Amino acid sequence: MNREMLMLVDAISREKSVDREVVFGAVEAALASATKRLHGGEVDIRVSVDRDSGDYETFRRWLVVPDSAGLQNPDAEELLTDAIDRVGEIEEGDYIEEPIESVTIGRIGAQAAKQVILQKIRDAEREQLLNDFLSRGEKIMVGTVKRLDKGDIIVESGRVEGRLKRNEMIPKENLRSGDRVRAFISGIDSTVRGPQIMLSRSAPGFMVELFAQEVPEIEQGLLEIKSCARDSGSRAKIAVISHDKRVDPIGTCVGVRGSRVTAVTNELAGERVDIVLWSEDPAQFVIGALAPANVQSIVVDEERHAMDVVVDDENLAIAIGRGGQNVRLASELTGWRINIMTAEESQAKQDQESQGIRALFVEKLDVDEEVADILIGEGFTSLEEVAYVPMQEMLDIEGFDEDTVMELRNRAKDALLTLEIAREENVEDVAQGLGDLEGLTPELIARLADGGIHNRDDLADLAVDELIELTDMPEEQAKALIMKAREHWFTT
Repeated sequence: MNREMLMLVDAISREKSVDREVVFGAVEAALASATKRLHGGEVDIRVSVDRDSGDYETFRRWLVVPDSAGLQNPDAEELLTDAIDRVGEIEEGDYIEEPIESVTIGRIGAQAAKQVILQKIRDAEREQLLNDFLSRGEKIMVGTVKRLDKGDIIVESGRVEGRLKRNEMIPKENLRSGDRVRAFISGIDSTVRGPQIMLSRSAPGFMVELFAQEVPEIEQGLLEIKSCARDSGSRAKIAVISHDKRVDPIGTCVGVRGSRVTAVTNELAGERVDIVLWSEDPAQFVIGALAPANVQSIVVDEERHAMDVVVDDENLAIAIGRGGQNVRLASELTGWRINIMTAEESQAKQDQESQGIRALFVEKLDVDEEVADILIGEGFTSLEEVAYVPMQEMLDIEGFDEDTVMELRNRAKDALLTLEIAREENVEDVAQGLGDLEGLTPELIARLADGGIHNRDDLADLAVDELIELTDMPEEQAKALIMKAREHWFTT
């Protein structure tokens, strides 16, 4: 039987043009699977076949896990302390193995064994084809629509297949069997059956790669696409920069009579592309990204990573775009939250903020409105700035002598200390009010406290978007936390 196994391995290896080691691995997997079925449960079996004689041994094994983790699968795990008692010197992550009786090929059935082995071979062949394809470093797959699979499209390129999901296609795009198609390789999913190459025609990366193919200067390193934002099938924006002063980045991407950008647009079902000059200055970058709208002024809020962009009435609709498309794409392109407003709205907001800062200075620094207005006029917006900016900056303010400056700084520091003590007490109260809700870190509790959330009911009353705005947590986490907070409403 062992000689027959060696002959079978050699025959399959020659027939399928795969390495003998791959076939031996498939045989071992088939024997291990059959042995596992005989033992039942979630046991872990390892089979070792001698490559020369065909003899094989079978072992049952247990993974050594730390005591703190506990046993997730008692049939195939052993706690570290028990493992040490059992075999002596051993570490977590090692395996304890015990030899057990081996099953024979005859007992598992030659046909069943052959099927398992052939499936392993097919998997190995597919993996080899995939690795060969990926080794070429291509970022776009060019192939033919082979078939439809539950709304997705299977694209064939040579002997390799990719999956283009419905939500990764360009809206209203109608691809039929036999059509030639290009798509961006967005990732590899080795956990799925069937094609493992995931494709996309709606991803920003697809547009970036299309421009790279049409614009040789990008491959030469003279130009670089820094970012891209798409509303696939409708409109997109790309930000480009030139690394050679002799090369005009926008004109080069547009091409002679628009030939290069037109080629990209035609591939993307007429998607209109705005080409924007990238800038290290975030404000200048945002101004370019909002084109064709003309910007009057910008107020940058570094802490919130947001900008208030002021435009006149004529440019308001242009800046926002149909359905908010222009400002949304500009925000995605630059990575900044952009708030479009008119001059009147901007002035009203500034007046409101000034009133809040004035009230803060009057109350916490114990000064009159005149002194508060002087500080605001000099650009001071917080107690921290009054307390800790360089001394000379405050001495340069007309009418402020050294005694006045020192008094203001001391009052600001005292006020900050008082506020911090009150905040810590508030955080402690909130931590107690929220109990032991899973997933609440000290940082999250502090943010909730700052947002006026003091107990489970306050948290449970929040909408998901309100919690996200308070904490910047992912949407799924916010949903789960709110549902956890509401559990006590439904318990009897």
